[in-house]
Amino acid sequence: MAEKILIIGACGQIGTELTLKLREIHGNDQVVASDIREGVDELMQSGPFEILNATDEVHIRQIIETYNIKVVYLMAAMLSATAEKAPKKAWDLNMNSLFHILDMAKEGLIDKIFWPSSIAVFGPTTPKDNTPQITAMEPTTVYGISKQTGERWCEYYNKKFGVDVRSIRYPGIISYKTLPGGGTTDYAIEIFHEALKQNAYTSFLDKDAALPMMYMDDAIKATVEIMQAPAEAIKVRSSYNLAAISFTPEILAANISKHLPDFKISYDPDFRQAIAASWPSSIDDSSARQDWGWDHEFDLDKMTETMLKGVGQTTEQTH
Repeated sequence: MAEKILIIGACGQIGTELTLKLREIHGNDQVVASDIREGVDELMQSGPFEILNATDEVHIRQIIETYNIKVVYLMAAMLSATAEKAPKKAWDLNMNSLFHILDMAKEGLIDKIFWPSSIAVFGPTTPKDNTPQITAMEPTTVYGISKQTGERWCEYYNKKFGVDVRSIRYPGIISYKTLPGGGTTDYAIEIFHEALKQNAYTSFLDKDAALPMMYMDDAIKATVEIMQAPAEAIKVRSSYNLAAISFTPEILAANISKHLPDFKISYDPDFRQAIAASWPSSIDDSSARQDWGWDHEFDLDKMTETMLKGVGQTTEQTH
């Protein structure tokens, strides 16, 4: 009997593509998508969907029991830039949703959890280049504080109660399929839309703000692979560093210019620059590579080509 899966926060940037991938792997009826609002047509029409507030413990319980859910992917969160505008609300969403799921696993209601962390757990005191798996973490954003706290609780529930919870620290995620959701790394998606529409882009980060990034297909691949790995292979129960590519707005713009020679970039840094400045510029993810065989497929060139082609096609379809 295949395990039934629930995705909470299925309509977000990662949640949407993760839901479709898991339905492709496990079968449409095996994967229940849920979010506080409806998502894209493909997600809504390809399998079961429930409107769900991630902080509503009673409703989560009801859905888990109704569908006999055994695996939960908790993707609901308020992201970095958005959370700075509503700190308490972000804390409540990010933390309470996690406690509900950890407690249900502790009770034996569910068998396995995926919960995403982020490079936002790092802060200004963290080594910026090749940031180690275990290092100084003094996050300066509400999002980062909630993710670091969540990591500690995940490890605690694993050690204390044997809860099988798995996590990766996502870098900036780049995709053309869903629009950005209020993150500091979102410039790396916006730039492709504006390059094709206006042949110009104004970056809200400085030209030399290097950040770790990853193409969406690699992020989904990592998420699927860590969940498929045998439990004994998962040695890190807080959250794994994950890396693929690192670049600055200037480097990305130069790469886009290879395809669009007239493309121009300008810079007008806003409050997100301070957030970016507190994060690493590159990540050491050797633990993930050793423990469960992580490897990325998309380099900067492949990602740039794929994004220009994908954004170009979706723009044509909407006109």
